[in-house]
Amino acid sequence: RELLPPWLVIVAGLTGIVLLCVSTKDVPIIPPRTKYGIVLDAGPSHTILFIYQWTTTKANKTGVIRECSSCPVQGPGVSSYSDSPQKVGKSLEPCLNWAQKNIPAEQHSQTPLYLGATASMRQLNLTHPTLSGGLLAALTVALKSSPFDFQGAQILSSPDEEAFNWVAVNYVLENFFKYDWQGQLVPSGKGMAGVLSVGGTSAQLTSKVEEGNQAPKEGVRLQLYGQTHNVYTHRCPCHGTDQLRSRLLSMLIQ
Repeated sequence: RELLPPWLVIVAGLTGIVLLCVSTKDVPIIPPRTKYGIVLDAGPSHTILFIYQWTTTKANKTGVIRECSSCPVQGPGVSSYSDSPQKVGKSLEPCLNWAQKNIPAEQHSQTPLYLGATASMRQLNLTHPTLSGGLLAALTVALKSSPFDFQGAQILSSPDEEAFNWVAVNYVLENFFKYDWQGQLVPSGKGMAGVLSVGGTSAQLTSKVEEGNQAPKEGVRLQLYGQTHNVYTHRCPCHGTDQLRSRLLSMLIQ
């Protein structure tokens, strides 16, 4: 067996002595700060308050979030309060109080709060814009009175709503990014999934317009995780669950 050179043994020994003599101290590792956000999804039949949380860690300049908890608002959807807008704010109070208990008090003023209304409010805005405006004003007053950082209450357009659905599905499927074996965020390398959503009166197919193809004018352009996505929604009127049920009943009768 070949022995190590004497000079190498001496150097290694001196190095060990120096390391033992040098004073050391533990350096505390500060965990990433957790932040919170609140989204009120005001749908046709009911409203749900969602709490999301994330850290300062980002993947290509886009945050990585997760749903923390949710609170279903008791009562019908916000559009049902068109005749009594003063009651719509009261209906949100239990869930807003619940959110205050689930988010640290020192972060209340830094927690963004959004409300997005969808199909029923879009319809009300088309038929009775004054009533929909009154409801949004009442919601704004109620949400501004909360300790959170209110960012606005608005009626989402159909393309925006479907684009958000597309983002949510592909986010859950880890098509934007994934975690490698070291726990680091890396590009997924997978393609984007299309999303078919079926409502009461229509169906919508949302997908990404591939590079090189001309994006439709009514599409939505998104910048997520270092990539640009042109998302387009194709609407299929009269293909919702109500119409399908009517066709089925008609066939059964015949």
